[in-house]
Amino acid sequence: MARISFDFRFLLIPAAFMFIYLQMRLFQTQSHYADRLGSAIESENHCTSQMRALIDEVSIKQSRIVALEDMRNRQDQELVQLKDLIQTFGRKGLAKLVEGGQTPLAAVVIMACSRADYLERTVESVLKYQSPVASKYPLFISQDGSNQAVKSKALSYNQLTYMQHLDFEPVVTERPGELIAYYKIARHYKWALDQLFYKYKFNRVIILEDDMEIAPDFFDYFEAAASLMDRDRTIMAASSWNDNGQKQFVHDPYALYRSDFFPGLGWMLKRTTWDELSPKLKENHKGRQFVRPEVCRTYNFGEHGSSLGQFFSQYLEPIKLNDVKVDWKAIDLGYLTEGNYTEYFSDLVRQAQPIQGSDLVLKAKNIKGDVRIRYKDQAEFERIAGEFGIFEEWKDGVPRTAYRGVVVFRIQTTRRVFLVGPDSVVQLGIRKS
Repeated sequence: MARISFDFRFLLIPAAFMFIYLQMRLFQTQSHYADRLGSAIESENHCTSQMRALIDEVSIKQSRIVALEDMRNRQDQELVQLKDLIQTFGRKGLAKLVEGGQTPLAAVVIMACSRADYLERTVESVLKYQSPVASKYPLFISQDGSNQAVKSKALSYNQLTYMQHLDFEPVVTERPGELIAYYKIARHYKWALDQLFYKYKFNRVIILEDDMEIAPDFFDYFEAAASLMDRDRTIMAASSWNDNGQKQFVHDPYALYRSDFFPGLGWMLKRTTWDELSPKLKENHKGRQFVRPEVCRTYNFGEHGSSLGQFFSQYLEPIKLNDVKVDWKAIDLGYLTEGNYTEYFSDLVRQAQPIQGSDLVLKAKNIKGDVRIRYKDQAEFERIAGEFGIFEEWKDGVPRTAYRGVVVFRIQTTRRVFLVGPDSVVQLGIRKS
């Protein structure tokens, strides 16, 4: 048998090619992963750089926060110091007010907001008559808001104390269409009266607005009213205003009346009454009434304001401001107390001649004495009031200025006209006619 011989050297050639091929594939794979690794390292470096930048930014902001906190702490300290300083000045001011045993009868506060020119006119009018009695009637201005012109004007007077009310709470009205301004005014009034009654401890406060002038006997009138309110707790407040105080409807500067309608526009309140009103800020008569003059002791010149000039030309501009210096200390106001006034006022109404029918204004003018006219409801009252030109408006079922449903005004100087409501006949004991 022949022997088969094979040369294994021939196998080395394919093996060499296979080895070279594998090496090339391995190199390609390593290159691919090297590229990916390089990209990953580059991304990591980029992220690290961004992280460092973010850390630097956070550090800067933290430094700013620390600086702002330091600033806030300094401002808080300055605020505490400022409050202490204000309290010190307040104590000094009050000490000055009561020096020599003189206790103030009432604080006078002018409620202001954004009318610097009006405020100046009001302050000048008040100072004209307040300066001789400043120890009895310390003067304040309470500003609602931050109008700089008003603040500068208020601080320009060294005869008064300045207060500022800042209210940033949103206003929610009780009924759609109501003016937000009235809600803000109410908040301001509450804050100011709380300050004067509870911080400064005044027993009485006279409230004025920044568009008023006062009469020569303004302070004497309120001193007499204070004495009357101390005697009769059924008097809730005393006002210097008569809604029907236009020149053609008034005559007697000595005449005062009780009213179930709150007149406002220059009025005085006691702390004991404010104790009841302040918690809920709701008007609550509890059967009490108000005292008002026939001839106004304040004049409202504010054509432009929160009421948008309502009624100004017809009802406010023609108001008669009293120009007679009445000696109120010499007048006995006992007839205004609860026990006496109903009888006193009923007698006036009973003595008036009744008239009815059409042409009421003409009939009233042709009668020499006082007259009385009955109305059956609000609609008829508004018709009659419109004929004479007095206020037609009612609020909460009460005509302006009314006492027991009776509205009184003058016609042709001395003669009175009484508009008598359906319930007045019983309440005042007036015979039907």
